[in-house]
Amino acid sequence: MAEAMVRGRQRRSREPDRRSGRAGLDSLGLPVGARVWAIGVLAAGLAGTLVLWATHHGARDLMSPGARVTSLGRLTGLLCALFFALALVMMARPPRLERAFGQDQLVRLHRAVGVGAFFLMLAHIVLVTWGYSAGAGLGLVAEFKDLVVNYDNMIPATVATGLMILVVLSSVRMIRRRLRYETWHLLHLWVYVGVGLAVPHETSLGTDLEGATFLRIGWWAAWVLLAAAVLAWRIGRPVMMSLRHQLVVQDVVRENVDSVSIYMRGRNLLDLGAQPGQFFVWRFMTGRGWTRGHPFSLSAVPTDERLRITVRDLGDGSGAVSRLRPGIRVLAEGPYGRMHPGVHPGGPAVLVASGIGITPLRAMLERLRAGPGELTVLYRVTDPDRLVFAGEIELLARMRGFRVHYLVGPRRRTRRRPSWVPESAGIVSDAQILQLLVPGVAGHEVYVCGPPGWADSVRQAALEAGVPAARIHSEFIDW
Repeated sequence: MAEAMVRGRQRRSREPDRRSGRAGLDSLGLPVGARVWAIGVLAAGLAGTLVLWATHHGARDLMSPGARVTSLGRLTGLLCALFFALALVMMARPPRLERAFGQDQLVRLHRAVGVGAFFLMLAHIVLVTWGYSAGAGLGLVAEFKDLVVNYDNMIPATVATGLMILVVLSSVRMIRRRLRYETWHLLHLWVYVGVGLAVPHETSLGTDLEGATFLRIGWWAAWVLLAAAVLAWRIGRPVMMSLRHQLVVQDVVRENVDSVSIYMRGRNLLDLGAQPGQFFVWRFMTGRGWTRGHPFSLSAVPTDERLRITVRDLGDGSGAVSRLRPGIRVLAEGPYGRMHPGVHPGGPAVLVASGIGITPLRAMLERLRAGPGELTVLYRVTDPDRLVFAGEIELLARMRGFRVHYLVGPRRRTRRRPSWVPESAGIVSDAQILQLLVPGVAGHEVYVCGPPGWADSVRQAALEAGVPAARIHSEFIDW
């Protein structure tokens, strides 16, 4: 039944598997210690916040009916500051943290922490206004107006609140889909401004810091250190990498109707530590728009002198990439992502890609530790003109002896949830299709790369086919 929807290729190579790669690749697997360290920092932050609140009459005021609401407002304000600090750290993508959790999981955590901070901020505003209005005998609106107009640093804090609301609204999925990546990215940067405007409010009106010079200095020092770390990771490190490796555009090659590959040359590029399939945030020094970074995956194994990325024209930023000229300087931030051969324990694996999601998987194919017949590639596109790297993948299939199935056609729609396969799949379930294409898939490692909704459909099908969750590795490509 699966034959009606795929064009399959199977190559059995008589050559031995060439497991080339840099030594120590296994060490790039999940750094459990880093996760424990990150969780420990979070626990310490929460404990410190609660201690700060409790020791400054928060716990005592909670027992008093007249001060209870205001006390809860102070607690939500402290927790809001902690959550925003954590969200900023995640936005900065420190390498150790990114390697520990992986980019997709880190993005999910960032979104969850950011949403939590937003609702804590709203709760802080409501509770404090409510508590103050009860004590002053004013209505909520009148009390809120009095707070904004007559209290120190409240106008900047109100502006910060408006910016945070704007950022959160732009991240709602329904709105996010209607925004170009460039617009969304620019809006998201206002978080830094919002936090900067809110810090003076925290130190001047935060009663938990009132009269405690040491705590006040420590609070400012913590935010200054956080700002320095963000600047170092997001600006300093990429600039230093650029100066050291001298990356420039070497060539631009069209791959199909809407995709191009960018070849970049530089020096000592293996020192970047990038693995096939990882991605960088790229900035091309073309003048207008160079400040907006774009996450593009390596589409070939990196060498000491050359890197390759492949980009689909989906917006102003990615469209401009196709018009790059040789010699343009490049800033690179990374490498990021856990979609690389170092996470593979060896043995059977299936690589599932949609459209330009083939990019990191194509790079991984050369280095995955698997013997002839142990690898399967499932490549999903809406029409044959959108295939990328078909020739390269076929050549690798002959060399390494793996199977390739092209799933071509419009995406099937079901009542239950969106499907990851074409309409021609008929009534066979998504999980059954996966089992037909990859016999014994329950014993495979599964690597998935594509748009978020589609990748979730593949993950669900793999789970229903018996693949343990720990063996499913996904990376979203939304560009």
